[in-house]
Amino acid sequence: MSDPFDDFPGFEPAAPRAGGGIAACALAAMHGGAPDFLSALNPEQRAAVETTEGPVLVLAGAGTGKTRVLTARIAHILAQGLARPHQILAVTFTNKAAREMRERIGALIGGEAEGMAWLGTFHAISTKILRRHAELAGLKSNFTILDTDDQIRLLKQVLRAENIDEKRWTARTLAFLIDNWKNRGLSPKTVPAGEAGAFANGKGGALYALYQERLKILNAADFGDLLLETLRVFRENPDVLREYQGRFKYLLVDEYQDTNAVQYLWLRLLAQRQAGAANEITPAQKPNLCCVGDDDQSIYGWRGADVDNILRFEKDFPGAKVIRLERNYRSTGHILAAAAHLIAHNRDRLGKTLFTDGEDGEKPEVSGVWDSEEEARVIGEEIEQLQRKGHSLDQVAILVRASFQMREFEERFITLGLPYKVIGGPRFYERLEIRDALAYLRCTAQPADDLAFERIVNTPKRGLGEASLQIVHDHARRQRIPLMQAARILIETEELKPKQRSTFRALLSDFDRWASQIGQKPHHELAEQILEESGYTDFWKQDKSAEAEGRLENLKELVRSMEEFPDLGAFLEHVSLVMDADAADGGERVSIMTLHGAKGLEFETVFLPGWEEGLFPHQRSLDENGRAGLEEERRLAYVGVTRARRRAKIYFATNRRIHGLWQTTTPSRFLDDLPAAHVQVTENRASGSGYGAYAQSRFANMDAFGSRYDTPGWKRAQQNGPGGRAPRTIEGEVLGKSSPGSAFSPGDRVFHLKFGPGAVAAVDGSKLTIDFDKAGRKLVLDSFVEKKSS
Repeated sequence: MSDPFDDFPGFEPAAPRAGGGIAACALAAMHGGAPDFLSALNPEQRAAVETTEGPVLVLAGAGTGKTRVLTARIAHILAQGLARPHQILAVTFTNKAAREMRERIGALIGGEAEGMAWLGTFHAISTKILRRHAELAGLKSNFTILDTDDQIRLLKQVLRAENIDEKRWTARTLAFLIDNWKNRGLSPKTVPAGEAGAFANGKGGALYALYQERLKILNAADFGDLLLETLRVFRENPDVLREYQGRFKYLLVDEYQDTNAVQYLWLRLLAQRQAGAANEITPAQKPNLCCVGDDDQSIYGWRGADVDNILRFEKDFPGAKVIRLERNYRSTGHILAAAAHLIAHNRDRLGKTLFTDGEDGEKPEVSGVWDSEEEARVIGEEIEQLQRKGHSLDQVAILVRASFQMREFEERFITLGLPYKVIGGPRFYERLEIRDALAYLRCTAQPADDLAFERIVNTPKRGLGEASLQIVHDHARRQRIPLMQAARILIETEELKPKQRSTFRALLSDFDRWASQIGQKPHHELAEQILEESGYTDFWKQDKSAEAEGRLENLKELVRSMEEFPDLGAFLEHVSLVMDADAADGGERVSIMTLHGAKGLEFETVFLPGWEEGLFPHQRSLDENGRAGLEEERRLAYVGVTRARRRAKIYFATNRRIHGLWQTTTPSRFLDDLPAAHVQVTENRASGSGYGAYAQSRFANMDAFGSRYDTPGWKRAQQNGPGGRAPRTIEGEVLGKSSPGSAFSPGDRVFHLKFGPGAVAAVDGSKLTIDFDKAGRKLVLDSFVEKKSS
């Protein structure tokens, strides 16, 4: 069985900085002395290890030795004879974390760690419990665990059986809803009526129940069931719950800030230790529970993680001791001071301030650039300079807020011959949605491309099954012709069923129509048309999974990138060369990854591009979750800064393509959360755009980095324009001139419901470039603004 959280970031390796060998630790434990692993700990770490009785919350800041404390605590419990290995429940978030913890414990005290049968992920431990008591959940002990593909197939069967329109109400959307309900500990009977009614005209709850019933018939469970069904067994069978409450003398949980509702409920039941009927914990029943985590690094709310679980720990477990690990062994003083000042702007936190006994080091740098292309160029040049000074590329990382930002860096690095790797996902042109989109473009421009045609002939689903495709394949092989040509012949015969002939005819007609427009309209507009008319864009719009939004952003970035090439053929040739230009195996490489994927990692030098409003903090987080969303975004910024050991370099661009339109962007509010004394604002002299002076002027005399949104630097960033530069153009129109027939003219005062009052700078048909008083320059449609009298 594979754990669904195998690649879930969160394990933070921290190599021991002192301490004796295995034999020394074991010998010291045998003679009752303090093992070397205790003497190597700092006072706060040692308190966390030796406070073994009652509930303990260890607030472990970034780089403070969290993993070391966890393993030393388990080793101490075993060395002191407080419990036997099988009496300790230790929960991690990844299988990798569990394996490394077991190895470290074994290194500290010898082979005793092998007896720790209850060290693993929430899902692994729940599976073990559920197999022992499967009949209480309506299953047999050999039940099958479905992966995502099996789950989707089963949900499609349920939808078909209930005559639900699968095109409108997709199985993938229903799977996302059910997974969300299970993560919150909701059974079909307890799903709120409003949520259950939001799918398939009110049938969501009933479909959930039918799906669960079908799982039982198949003797199967999905990943969400592993915890939900175990929770149900505990709730409905007090004797079973008492068995496990009595079995475990000590409970330890890693990454507690990342627990979701069902994990929280699961743990609370085990920790209650035969609480009274009121379901409350009395002083005599205080559990020996130790939760380790960092509320400032809770960044997975979109996956169901609830930061409130760690914030209310003292309320859940009265009398709990809170131990703060604030001594950082990773970063320099200036980096820690900047990160501490940044995160201090969050209200919902327990509070701690990281510090180091080491040097202050270099101040984090903030730089402005003209656009994303210059951003990639400047960062590439800086990395080359570091490399020439002997800096290892393995110790350089670029951390982006959204995956679409990676493309500019990948193409720039390929041009420079700078080796890189994408962590946590494929390279841009290797992503599933990009490969699909490229296949559509290749079929349009190169009809003989069988591999491309095969890839998208039934993507999105068109009802062309394996049997139909095999007939086309067979004919193509016999006649030695491409698949598309074979399909054209077969739609005029009776070899295919009428429905399949009709589907092939419609698809081939689309390709003919698109091909006829090559050279007649801009190739990037044609690409957007192809993705829209093929149904591929809608396919991802209807997908409600957490990845769908990112896939749509990547498709927009692909279309945007095509504008840099003279025609479709040149673009496709470029992509082929890029995908073939992979660096040789081995050797040092720059790491490119999202901020979410970087948690638990550390690098000597970290580049943080794209710190602009709307991108970071991401507008969707603000729109959907308000202040809670903003605070999670700020925690993400904190995680990014604290990945750096010696250098942190932050960038913002003045112009960025957003939703297909160039916009003048505003620097992220997080820049104003950084302290002036610990941050250096630099001018990019390497830039050839002539933008350097403007970049510097946005934050000149930087007592601007304050804690309020109305600081001088923030106001300058909103008010300053590229003074002295040539008039900027948008789609051929010069700013300051209006298009014929427009109801608006440059200089008109207008009001926008979201951005407030502003003045029109330029008019391009229905598109207005407006300098808003507070939101800066935006490109909007005239139907969204109202003209105001001067």
